Amino acid sequence: MMKIEEAIKQKEFKDPYNKAIVNLLYTQSHIVSQQSSLFKPFGLSPEQYNVLRILRGQNGNPITVSSIQERMLNRMSNASRLVEKLKQKGLVIREESARDRRQVDVLITDKGLDVLQNLEASIYRLNRELVKLNEEEVNQLNDLLDRLRG
Repeated sequence: MMKIEEAIKQKEFKDPYNKAIVNLLYTQSHIVSQQSSLFKPFGLSPEQYNVLRILRGQNGNPITVSSIQERMLNRMSNASRLVEKLKQKGLVIREESARDRRQVDVLITDKGLDVLQNLEASIYRLNRELVKLNEEEVNQLNDLLDRLRG
């Protein structure tokens, strides 16, 4: 196990709170890098994968781009651009909303569902490789992270 001090070649931190923030940011970057490698053969970014998962969770019901944006893990992402790229790949459908002509509804395609299905086992393995904790520790980590955002 490599300590954050070794990973970024820093001998000490100002205080444990500063160390925790640096550690979280470094860990997030590591996870995104690993995910990016996994998604690359499918022509996806982690953000595009996030959009596909949001759409799959709709169980065939349309959702607006603004609603996708609200649910994204990285809210700084441009959901409209991500949806357009997924549309070009045939993974989603965009259509004018029947309820509001100013809105655009988005649906995942069968091809998009297939991509998620093909990634499922690899994601399962990657998650366990990245989170080197037992189930009790993972639950504790989740509780701590929830409190951190509290």
